Amino acid sequence: MTDALKRLSDEGVAIWLDDLSRKRITSGNLAELIDQQHVVGVTTNPSIFQKAISSGDGYEQQLKDLAARKVTVDEAIRMITTADVRDAADILRPVYDATEGQDGRVSIEVDPRLAHNTVATVAEAKQLAWLVDRPNTLIKIPATKAGLPAITEVIGLGISVNVTLIFSLERYREVMDAYLAGLEKAKARGLDLSKIHSVASFFVSRVDSEIDKRLEELGTDEAKALKGKAALANARLAYEAYEEVFSSERWAALDKAHANKQRPLWASTGVKDPAYKDTLYVVDLVAPGTVNTMPEATLEATADHGEVTGDTVRGTYEQSRAELDAVAKLGISYDDVVQLLEDEGVEKFEASWNDLLKSTEAELSKLAPTEA
Repeated sequence: MTDALKRLSDEGVAIWLDDLSRKRITSGNLAELIDQQHVVGVTTNPSIFQKAISSGDGYEQQLKDLAARKVTVDEAIRMITTADVRDAADILRPVYDATEGQDGRVSIEVDPRLAHNTVATVAEAKQLAWLVDRPNTLIKIPATKAGLPAITEVIGLGISVNVTLIFSLERYREVMDAYLAGLEKAKARGLDLSKIHSVASFFVSRVDSEIDKRLEELGTDEAKALKGKAALANARLAYEAYEEVFSSERWAALDKAHANKQRPLWASTGVKDPAYKDTLYVVDLVAPGTVNTMPEATLEATADHGEVTGDTVRGTYEQSRAELDAVAKLGISYDDVVQLLEDEGVEKFEASWNDLLKSTEAELSKLAPTEA
């Protein structure tokens, strides 16, 4: 069962699970995935926590205690989510130690309602790092315009970051620039750069969903022939940008100070269109020094029938550019698509967070002790 996942790891792809729940922690399932399925990290987001906590499984006692203390709903959610991340970080600690901090990581996201507020994002990142209090945590900051200076500031404080919701190549370059600027700040402050890590979460499947929809509306044979091409082309060109930035003179100076490269992470790798092979955004995005964070269904599909044939990214740049150019020639605006996806991404996480607030508030009210 695990041959394909082992081959993926051998090719330099770190396998992270895009899911977390208390049940997954307490049942031993997470430990089992680490032990048997080559999983070396975990990512979370507001939608994942909303689903986990709304299921109620394993959260009853903590909710009861929080209700007894009459905490606010915001505080309750932070106590619950950071407890899960702390426990997952402890389970992954041996991986973190074995990989010298590269993997064994658990990501937790800043409140998505702060996505357009730089100062509040920095404050929240510091608070989350303090609350979880584990060296193998990554604080997730969205790659919005307001998120970029926050990334620089947080990295500059020595806090490791997972930059999320990256859709465009231009924004990805800005993210890498923000990371390097943060490392330069940290270096000026005398911090140990070898302890600071980062990944840049480049979203994949949603690019196809949006562009395919527009190609379908055009309805020509030429348009239909381009379906399922844009997301891979976009991600592959992101890797080209990564290779370029992390072989620059600016990087060389940081490399000398023992800084870590910011690894590209392929996010949103579950296939949305059933017409595509369910391992598409895994086996077609194999390149050294990358992370692929998979929902469990994608992880299982890859373990079961994924065909890992080596590097499927380098050597594709010319073709990838041609495919994105062909989409643009049909009148589909790349800039319009990526901006829409970023806006929708922030909105979706905010909606999930608001749902989580509502459902948690209802639970706290239900469990509140009656006054004597």
